[in-house]
Amino acid sequence: MSSDIKIKDQKMIFLDEMMDQVIILDKFKNVFFANKSAVARFGNDIIGKNISLILRDANLLESIDLAIQDKSSQVLDVEIKLPIFQFYNVNIIPDSLNESEDEHSVIIFLKDLTEIYKTQQFKSDFVANVSHELRTPLQSIKLGLETINDGHASNDFEMQKKFLPIMMQQTERMENLINDLLSLSKIELQEHIRPTTELDLKEIITHVIKLNSELVKKKKIKIENNITDDTYKISGDRNRLIEIFTNLIDNACKYSDSDTVIKISLVKKMDTILFSIKDQGVGIPKKYLSRITERFFRVDPARSKDAGGTGLGLAIVKHIVNQHRATMDIISTEGKGTEFTIEFPKV
Repeated sequence: MSSDIKIKDQKMIFLDEMMDQVIILDKFKNVFFANKSAVARFGNDIIGKNISLILRDANLLESIDLAIQDKSSQVLDVEIKLPIFQFYNVNIIPDSLNESEDEHSVIIFLKDLTEIYKTQQFKSDFVANVSHELRTPLQSIKLGLETINDGHASNDFEMQKKFLPIMMQQTERMENLINDLLSLSKIELQEHIRPTTELDLKEIITHVIKLNSELVKKKKIKIENNITDDTYKISGDRNRLIEIFTNLIDNACKYSDSDTVIKISLVKKMDTILFSIKDQGVGIPKKYLSRITERFFRVDPARSKDAGGTGLGLAIVKHIVNQHRATMDIISTEGKGTEFTIEFPKV
């Protein structure tokens, strides 16, 4: 008898330490055991509660009833949306640990597959977004080729000359999209690897400003470089940092009117260096600020595409910032402009 109790206690200890969430119910479907993972997920007051107040899913509750009535195991996948969305693979089995006290009780094992589910959902959405983004330029190129090949422009050289620049523009758009996709995929794979090369942010930013001088000149925008004559050392990847500052300067130019000013600065703090770029552009509505770094998210899709944007630039910036263990903030007012600040750890 004592050996049976000891074995039972050992099993309960094992259940308590499992990563899966484990809940044991009595015949009234009230919780009389919840392991550490389940308590962390559903709260300290879970004991004694009816399972219908905790797992509010009709299919799951029906499966629990079947397990109790038929003394049979049940397996199903469940989405639990409150208090936060989570996706579980659930196993419900008759409780062999507690037969003498309550032969009708069951054990519920909840394996949290939320991250796997979200990853699969992300991949699905990502493929759909890429397909959508490529479809428009491909259709435009196809239409142009058909018109030149056997349409009303087949013998009209002047009309052919009108179609060729359009097709070239759409080809460049696809090329930019593919390049950004490759860049994003690469940085995501390397995001966990922190760069260790000592670099001077001032030198890199000055270089990027020079690279974008033609764009700035074309838009008749002034860049006000407020970086003082000092060194600003961080550990970083030079090419990735060039990508960050190129994207941010490019964005500031695209969404600013002529005869406006873009202000750039670096400020040394105790343990960090604060980079800031502030424009006088159209601004971003407050409701979109939290989404602005999502893949393919555009506040104004038509304007973004007209400006040549792929919708991936700020997503790339976010991942490179994360790789450098830096933080990024965005402040914006519609009609007045946007400020991006990135705080880098000092060397």
